[in-house]
Amino acid sequence: MSLDAEIVTWMNQGIGMSYFLDRVAYLLVSDYFLPLLMSLWGVGLWFHGGDSVARGANQRGVLASAISLGFANLAVLILNQHFFRDRPFVDHDLANLLYAPTDSSFPANPSAVAFGFAMAIWLKNRRAAAPLLFLAALWSMARVYNGLHYPSDVLGGALIGIAVACLVTLGMRAIEPVTVRVLNAARRLHLA
Repeated sequence: MSLDAEIVTWMNQGIGMSYFLDRVAYLLVSDYFLPLLMSLWGVGLWFHGGDSVARGANQRGVLASAISLGFANLAVLILNQHFFRDRPFVDHDLANLLYAPTDSSFPANPSAVAFGFAMAIWLKNRRAAAPLLFLAALWSMARVYNGLHYPSDVLGGALIGIAVACLVTLGMRAIEPVTVRVLNAARRLHLA
């Protein structure tokens, strides 16, 4: 067995040991709970800041994170068209608390979008992004625990998300007047 398979098999052994832990794992591995927490954090960050400069930096980070999330998802979609890897639960006898996805395991889309979202904010406000990075890592590890991804899948997804966030942030700096106009329009509409 490869190291990937050994890790996912070892982690997956915990499923079924405790009803309470299974419920917590189900919540963490789902497609909704942690992404919702991350989104709510982003909404709160959009309106947070001691002054207009800090709030503007936060808004640039949240805007970059939303764009990064989309482009990270697109990158994974394109990679999945050219590369397919079976899910761990297909190749190994693993328990699964969630549904059984049929798309490629590599790269892990949840890791790509979560780390893309978190990293874009990290580049503007490290303190505010620390909980997001924790949630992204937690979501990724929960997916490995559940047998939906190998560790290398989540690592690959995380690297894609981080790279996309860095590129989007650089791109937004290059087109700063457009970013300013978007934020000013949002402020006129009382959305920022």
